[in-house]
Amino acid sequence: MNPEEEFAQRWRKFADVSPYNRELGLLPHSVRPDWCVLKVDYKDGLVGDPNTRVLHGGVITALLDAAFGFSIFVKMPQFRPMATLDLRIDYLRPATPDKAVLGGAVCYKLTPDLAFVRGCAYHESPDDPIATAVGIYMFTSGSTVIQNEERPR
Repeated sequence: MNPEEEFAQRWRKFADVSPYNRELGLLPHSVRPDWCVLKVDYKDGLVGDPNTRVLHGGVITALLDAAFGFSIFVKMPQFRPMATLDLRIDYLRPATPDKAVLGGAVCYKLTPDLAFVRGCAYHESPDDPIATAVGIYMFTSGSTVIQNEERPR
């Protein structure tokens, strides 16, 4: 296991915080401050059209939204509650049936109130994306779900 995969293993316990992400089976795949990747395995229950067997677009949206949030958490010294303020996704092509989809993201700007993120969904390489996306997340005053001491380093 390489260092990125080992770091992703330590982050796996945080994947279960969201019941929605848990139901979809989203898991950390590799973790770096400059590129965090979550993975969703292909499952028949996630298919949008049974005739084409292509994953539902909502799965890609959820994957990217979760990867974006994950990339923000990795950059922060402590977890802060946040909400998706703006998320733009450009779907470029359908996902290939029977193949896992990766969602990669980088938080490229943090302010006291906002986080700015960009990334894409892909199979093998971010250079051949299924979808590209940008997002803005707003920190809220809600209670912290995960304590700072639990955060992998």
